[in-house]
Amino acid sequence: MSLQRMSQPGLRIFSTGAGISAESGIPTFRGEEGYWTVGAKEYHPQELATHYAFTQMPAEVWAWYLYRRAVCRAAQPNTGHLALVEAEKLLGDQFLLVTQNVDGLHLRAGNSPGRTFEVHGNIDYFRCAENCTPEHYPLGEGFLPFAKGQKLSPEQQALLRCPRCGTWARPHVLWFDECYNEEHFRYDSSRSAAAKAVTLVSVGTSGATNLPVQMGFIAAQRGAFLVDINPQPNPFSQLAEQQGGRWLRESASTGLVRVVKAIQGG
Repeated sequence: MSLQRMSQPGLRIFSTGAGISAESGIPTFRGEEGYWTVGAKEYHPQELATHYAFTQMPAEVWAWYLYRRAVCRAAQPNTGHLALVEAEKLLGDQFLLVTQNVDGLHLRAGNSPGRTFEVHGNIDYFRCAENCTPEHYPLGEGFLPFAKGQKLSPEQQALLRCPRCGTWARPHVLWFDECYNEEHFRYDSSRSAAAKAVTLVSVGTSGATNLPVQMGFIAAQRGAFLVDINPQPNPFSQLAEQQGGRWLRESASTGLVRVVKAIQGG
């Protein structure tokens, strides 16, 4: 089956996961590079990326996130990111990007904030840990570079405070022990968009996170054309094939270039 349905009018959603960022050299941080030592104990990423860990050791959790951010900021957008920028230019208001990635590469590549839902947050921002305000603030360049194992200085700790109430600020990310919401992570908007989409393209995701999976099933139930770009089988590839869609067994970059050509009618 061809990709001709990509050119039909209507909302086209692109849902991206870690696979597209991996092509820019960003690790998942669930391997050896993600471990973090505090005192004599080594913590796994799944332990650090939690609200509970932050309440117990905010400075150490912040140090890990600032190291992760430094890795992300050293990476550059790749061909797949640029293809999505081109897709937005072609589609305008019929384009929506929903990303699980917190690295900010889509925005740095040129996708617009208004058409980009960062449903797991963005590591370049922080917000009040006590929720005195929903506003999130840019971290700025003062924490770059930040090496693995580096500790926060007193001056850096003073900068990681809510500008409004003065309590600890927290990374603007969705932690493992937290739930999606509309205020910070566009939960309702993402589900609503999936119900209106004529096409949903899943890119480089394993299908292990809840909201993107929900979106896939909602779009499928409404008869949307499903495309999965992933070298490995996953729930999205199975769903696409079951619904008469396409599974492109290739990298995010090469698959997205093909999709953009299909949007152009080529």
